[in-house]
Amino acid sequence: MGLVHWGRSGLVENTVPAHRPMAKGMATLLAGVAAMTLLAPQASAQQAQAPTDQQQAETKKAEEAKTAPAGVTLLDKILIISRTGETAIESMASVSHVDQEQLDRRMATTPGDVFFGVPGITMQADARRVSSSVNIRGLQDFGRVAVIVDGARQDFQRSGHGTQSTFYLDPELLKSADVIRGPVANTYGSGAIGGVVFFETKDAQDFLKPDETWAASVTGRYESNAKGWTTSAAGAYRFNENWDVLGNIVYRNYDDYKDGGGDTVRGTGFDVLSGLLKTTIRPSENSELKLGWNGTGDSWTETSSGVPAYDVDLKQNTFTARYNITDDAKSWLDLHVNASYGKTNLDQTSVIALNRYDPSTGLPVTVPAGAQSNYDLGTFSLDVWNTSRFETGDFAHQLTYGGDFVSDNVENGGATGGDSFYSPSGKRRVSGGYVQDKISWNWLEIEAALRYDNYSLKSDEGDTSGDRLSPRITVGVSPFESPGLDGLQFYGTYAEGYRSPSITETLISGLHPAGVTFPFLPNPNLRPETGKTMEAGINYKTNGIIQADDALRIKAAYFHNDIDDYIGLNDNVGVGNNGCPYLPGLPPIWTPGGYYIPTCAQYQNYANAKIQGFEFESVYEAAWGFAGLSASITNGHQMTYAGVRQDLSTIPSSQVSAQVGFRFLEDKLTVGGEVQYNGKPKGNALAKDYTLVNAFASYQATDNLKVDFRADNLFDVKYANPLNATTTSVVYEPGITLKLAATMRFGG
Repeated sequence: MGLVHWGRSGLVENTVPAHRPMAKGMATLLAGVAAMTLLAPQASAQQAQAPTDQQQAETKKAEEAKTAPAGVTLLDKILIISRTGETAIESMASVSHVDQEQLDRRMATTPGDVFFGVPGITMQADARRVSSSVNIRGLQDFGRVAVIVDGARQDFQRSGHGTQSTFYLDPELLKSADVIRGPVANTYGSGAIGGVVFFETKDAQDFLKPDETWAASVTGRYESNAKGWTTSAAGAYRFNENWDVLGNIVYRNYDDYKDGGGDTVRGTGFDVLSGLLKTTIRPSENSELKLGWNGTGDSWTETSSGVPAYDVDLKQNTFTARYNITDDAKSWLDLHVNASYGKTNLDQTSVIALNRYDPSTGLPVTVPAGAQSNYDLGTFSLDVWNTSRFETGDFAHQLTYGGDFVSDNVENGGATGGDSFYSPSGKRRVSGGYVQDKISWNWLEIEAALRYDNYSLKSDEGDTSGDRLSPRITVGVSPFESPGLDGLQFYGTYAEGYRSPSITETLISGLHPAGVTFPFLPNPNLRPETGKTMEAGINYKTNGIIQADDALRIKAAYFHNDIDDYIGLNDNVGVGNNGCPYLPGLPPIWTPGGYYIPTCAQYQNYANAKIQGFEFESVYEAAWGFAGLSASITNGHQMTYAGVRQDLSTIPSSQVSAQVGFRFLEDKLTVGGEVQYNGKPKGNALAKDYTLVNAFASYQATDNLKVDFRADNLFDVKYANPLNATTTSVVYEPGITLKLAATMRFGG
């Protein structure tokens, strides 16, 4: 369930796609990748590549595993997001890791499929399946959860009744995903009071076998629901032991899917072309430079009242550069520098004439078919840190210190009455610095950290800024030495986080565009949110618990998060209060489906929110297969400054997930299943309890051919993610979906 990775011989580790042209600019870039894939087989053999820092760390873990009972092939994966070389089970935090084997088993169509069964994290995608918003412990949107891809922040936001902050990433490009829940992630950037999700895309070293110079693969996949096709291709080439390159192309084409009741959910179809190009250069024995590009060209249709209303085209390009140098002979040196630039352009074209209200006058207008709105975001991010290792007496220290900077430039515009008017343009700068000391002594471990955050926001409406210091302290004890209990650790944490207001929360203005009209008021005086979390947890690991070749990993945590100055949209700001104007020229305006309401809406620091819950994650591994159990229970409410208690609308389902898998035919065949119970959150009258049953199978027919099968929602349950069950709409998820894929791989 995300804690442990087990390596198995004979498996095809990566499968990536053949492409079909779609967007001109994207196709040009991806053509180079395709050419590389075709030319790679003609290269001559080269020497094996030098191991990276992570490979060296994992090799060390494998050596330590040799002390386990004979037959155990256990390898705990180092967290990509870790800055001190930890695995998930070693981390004194609520952390999960999803590796390549799990990704292959889930046959993910969207990022939401990646985290099935991972506690404390929920993905919201509503009808726009290719755009995903992350919810961790009931917090989401406007940067409360930091989403990072290869070190690049994903900060795109578009106002609407559904998801707000979204990112676009094809799961076929991934090799792993790490999740850190809560503000304990204060070394990974500003604003993440909910947590951090870090996606790592594939490298050539993940694709090439040790004795290969080149390799290529082609995958074809069909999904019964939505009649969806995925085609993919990948190619990797090793120039020499210090330089390699990989390219991926993925094309997906899906119709609207049907829910468990057999009804077509309009606006859920899409076609998407994605690509990845990454090269790794090792200038010296102890250093590594990764240069990468990943891009997406998507198109889909959005509906209004069940009728197709907009054609949407998206282009996203992200460029990354990551350098690290680590020298065992210089314990003070473990330097990392990550720089990235991402550009997202979303164009929205109305396909029918739409009745709207002018955002300035409130008078009814008609937005003609063909009218366009655009949403453009450019994000530059820089993250630099170093870890120094030393000892003072009997205490071992890992001192990590660094700083980060993120710049968001938003430029939106469009036709009168177009929705882009409600996602304001502006510039936001967020920066910070931190220091963390991880101290180890015998059975005691302490992590103490302090972070400084600063932000500024500039626009035509005015400027605002702020700063704060946020502390963190974690204490862990491993009090037992006897066999069976020596792998048990207890820890407790207090951590604070700081989230600055977003451009939209601060600057949104104008009149509501459709149905009813009322003013949105800007609020340049918004105060940042402050998250204060207490967490108590248990980590447990042991080998040989039932038989000589098995292993068990368990993580459990209880948390309580207080968010001061919680920012929410107050849609009942009465006339005469807080500057809400009454518009006498707009008594009830009867246009199709609309009228004027004499009230205002404004983002305000109107509440303190409290969220608490429990998370459990376990996995058991033996020669015959594996089994896992996870659970998460989250409850939350907000207490308004007027003294009114309200349930938070962003609380996800409570979940209990179980999985089991069996291996046969010398590990060539894996079959298994998953069961997940979802309990509706409090305060959501439209949400319902539901249970999902899935099945999966994988067969490595030959060294070059692999076949995968998966059945999702096997009993065709009609259900909705509670985050998509609101007073304005309910979006039902797909009914039974059968997936079948075949992958051919070549190398030499």
